[in-house]
Amino acid sequence: MLTLFPGERPEYPEELPHTLEGAAARFALTVSGDTAVLTATVAWGGQTREGTASFPAAALDEAPERVYHAVQHALKLAFYRAGTAILGAEPPWGALTGVRPVKLPTRAMRRGLTPEQAQTELEREYRVSPVRAALAVDCARASLAAGDRLGPRQVSVYVGIPFCPTRCAYCSFVSADTARAAGLIGPYLEALLEEVERTGALLRRLGLGVRSFYMGGGTPTTLTAPQMDTLLSRIRSELPLEDCLEYTVEAGRPDTITREKLEVLKKHGVARISINPQTLEGEVLAAIGRKHAPGDIPAAYALAREAGFDCINMDLIAGLPRDSFDGFRRSLEGVLALDPENVTVHTLALKKGSRLMEEGGPLPPGEETARMLDFSLDALRGRGYLPYYLYRQKYMSGSLENVGWAKPGRESLYNIVMMEELQTVVSLGAGGVTKLVDPAAGRILRLPNPKYPHEYLSGLDKVLARKEDIADFYRPSL
Repeated sequence: MLTLFPGERPEYPEELPHTLEGAAARFALTVSGDTAVLTATVAWGGQTREGTASFPAAALDEAPERVYHAVQHALKLAFYRAGTAILGAEPPWGALTGVRPVKLPTRAMRRGLTPEQAQTELEREYRVSPVRAALAVDCARASLAAGDRLGPRQVSVYVGIPFCPTRCAYCSFVSADTARAAGLIGPYLEALLEEVERTGALLRRLGLGVRSFYMGGGTPTTLTAPQMDTLLSRIRSELPLEDCLEYTVEAGRPDTITREKLEVLKKHGVARISINPQTLEGEVLAAIGRKHAPGDIPAAYALAREAGFDCINMDLIAGLPRDSFDGFRRSLEGVLALDPENVTVHTLALKKGSRLMEEGGPLPPGEETARMLDFSLDALRGRGYLPYYLYRQKYMSGSLENVGWAKPGRESLYNIVMMEELQTVVSLGAGGVTKLVDPAAGRILRLPNPKYPHEYLSGLDKVLARKEDIADFYRPSL
C-alpha cells in the first residue's frame, strides 16, 4: 500500500462496510478443490479493481507459520494486481517490499537455479522489472562469492565514531555536531578503547577471528590524527586481525581529511577509505548543510592518492533537495572522472529524526529521481563497474534502491556481509548494533549499544557486561 499509494495510511474499521468508497480494500479467501484463491478488491481515486492470487489449498493445513506466509504472499500479490490496474503502471521493484531483495535470487541460486532462472522468478513471481531483477541477480552472484571467503569461526567488526562537522539535512544516524559535542570526543574515545579491549579478549577466548573491519559513523576523520593513531593502535593490538581481508575507514567529509590523518590510516594498514561528496553541486551542498565546496572533493581525493590509497569509495545521493537530473548527471560524471574503485549511489530516503523529514524541502519529483538512478545504471556499467550490493529503505524516493558498484575484484566484503547477513557483525561504540548470525540455523540475534554518545558513556558498564551475550550465542558450538 505504501509503495503504490504513498499518501495513504491503513485504518481497520470494526465493521466491514457494505460498499467500498474513497480509498479502501477488501479481501476474500475461497477454496475450490485443490486451489485456494485470494481476491483483493481495491477502490481508489473513483475506480475499483479486483486482483487475485492462488496457491495450493494444502498449504492451509500446514504449520501456522507456513500458512501465514502463503496467505501473506497471496494477499500482497492480489492487492498489487488490483492496485496497479488502477494506477496503470508498476513500480520498478514490483510487489517486493523488503529491504534486502538480493536474498531471493541468492536463495534461488543456492537451490540450484541458474542466474537466468533466478531472474525469471523475480520477474514472474514478484513482478520486478527486468532491469531491477538483473541488478539483484548480479548482487546475488557477489553475495555467493563473498560467502565462499568466510570461515565458520570468523566475524566482521564495526566501530562507530558518532561525530560529524555538521549534521546533514537528510541524516538520521546517531551523530553529534562537533561544534556542540567537542567535549564528548575525548571521554567517548576512552570508553571505546575499553570496549575494544573487552571485545578483543572475548573474541580470542571464543576462537573467533576478524574477517573484515569497518570504521564508520558519523565521520571517523573528525578525530584528530593523534586520536586516530591511539584508537587504531589499540584495535591492532587487541582484535584478532590476523586473517582480516579488508580494513576500511570512512574518511567521508573532505573538510575532515588531512595529509597527517591519511598517513596515520596508511600506517595502520587501512587499505580502503571513503570520500563521500553526496553531490558536486554547490547549491545542493548548501541545501543539505555541508560546509565544504565542490572543489574540496577532488582535492581530498588527490591527497588520498598521493598518500598511497588504491581503493577509494565515493557516495552520491539521488533526489537531494535543490538537485535536478542535470545536476546529478554532472556529479556522477565528475566522480567517474576521478576513477574511484567503488561508487555507491543512494536514493534519498526521508528518515524519521532527520531535519529534512521534520522541516520538508524542495525535493525533485520521484520521476526525476528515477531518471537519475536509470542514468547511473547505464553510466556505471558503461565504465566497467559491476553492482555488488544493494538495499532498499522505507520512504525512499520513487520506491527505488541504494546500490554499491565496484570495479571487478574491488568489492567491499564488509558491505556484502552486513547487508546480506552472511556472518556475525560485532559492533562497537554508540549507535552500533551487534548482529549475531548463525547461518546454518537461520538464527539472528541483535544486541544494540546505547544510541547516543552520552548514553553510551553513562551505560558503559552494561555495554561491557553484554559482551557475554556473544559468548552465550556461540557457546553451543564450542
